[in-house]
Amino acid sequence: MKKIRHILENKGHHVYSVTPETSVYDALHLMMEKNISSLLIMENEVLRGIFTERDYARKLVLMGRSSKDTPIGDIMTANLYTIALNESIDHCMEMMSNFKIRHLPVIDNNRVTGMVSIGDVVKFIIEDQKRTIQQLESYIAS
Repeated sequence: MKKIRHILENKGHHVYSVTPETSVYDALHLMMEKNISSLLIMENEVLRGIFTERDYARKLVLMGRSSKDTPIGDIMTANLYTIALNESIDHCMEMMSNFKIRHLPVIDNNRVTGMVSIGDVVKFIIEDQKRTIQQLESYIAS
């Protein structure tokens, strides 16, 4: 069975994060620069929350707040879901579907070791299916 660690072996373990005191504006700038749609909020290597484009739209723009004056800690999602490195990809998809989330921080030994998005999961499944098809075609041809 394929595990979350298989996705991170292909994608890499790098995670972008900011502190709770970072302004929403600076966080958005980093997200634009790195072409990502979420950031982890970390404090002394402890995961405090996650900030997504959805948080920006719902908790800042619609509330009439200023991105330059608002610390990200004020609008981050603090009660977040995480997934373990050795969990199955099927379990990851269930979580994302059941909780209507698109990003899951990956935890190993109580430390953040990566991040998976719904796009990462879909890409991995498609590539895995292609490999399986190629193996079957090779087997049938020989």
